[in-house]
Amino acid sequence: MQIIPVHFEKEISPSDDLSDILLKFDNLNDGDIIVIAQKVISKQEKRLVSLSSVVPSLLAQGIASQYKKDPRIVELILSESKKIVRMSRGILIVETHHGFICANAGIDESNVEEGFVTLLPVDSDKSAQLIRKKIFERSGKNIAIIISDTFGRSFRLGQTNHAIGVSGLNPILDYEGTLDSFNKILRVTAIAVADELASSSELVMGKSLKCPFAIIRDYSFEFEECSIDKLIRPENEDLFR
Repeated sequence: MQIIPVHFEKEISPSDDLSDILLKFDNLNDGDIIVIAQKVISKQEKRLVSLSSVVPSLLAQGIASQYKKDPRIVELILSESKKIVRMSRGILIVETHHGFICANAGIDESNVEEGFVTLLPVDSDKSAQLIRKKIFERSGKNIAIIISDTFGRSFRLGQTNHAIGVSGLNPILDYEGTLDSFNKILRVTAIAVADELASSSELVMGKSLKCPFAIIRDYSFEFEECSIDKLIRPENEDLFR
């Protein structure tokens, strides 16, 4: 398997067509998987917010005062969340409207101008589907798309990239019903391959390398239209909420 970085110096704007940008590199093969950084999608889809335009509510002001946060960012976190899961040490763990459990609703101040933040895309699956469809229509190349973002983890230090949107592949490789090397039937082994592919691509994309895309080549998978919802554990099965 190869992971090929795709560098792009220009700042993405809403007028850019990401499928055109990717096709200009003329380096796509059938069966490739393109991993796209969330921030690129958010900028292209106008999910960039000026903090000067945010009016914090009394609730946001109260939380911000208690946890020493900018009340405008707290207001955005609340507006992007279904509910607060935990609040501690200046961190708000929330459930976003997408169903993701993450810090600060995925709102990020990095790699944007001072005074601005990015919000998560409204529907990353739809974003991935649109890019994949355009690439196929314009080039005939059948590829898959993963949109990735950096999340923390409950039980380990350090962040890893996670898939927050997919098109063209099943985000889970389910081994249930197959046999292990001792001919025992596997019952609960399901591998989050979209997350593993997203995290592997971060090794070449980095955070400051001007590399918002990566091409994963020679990974064997079956084309399938699925949703990132397959990776979200239902609350009634979550032992920690």
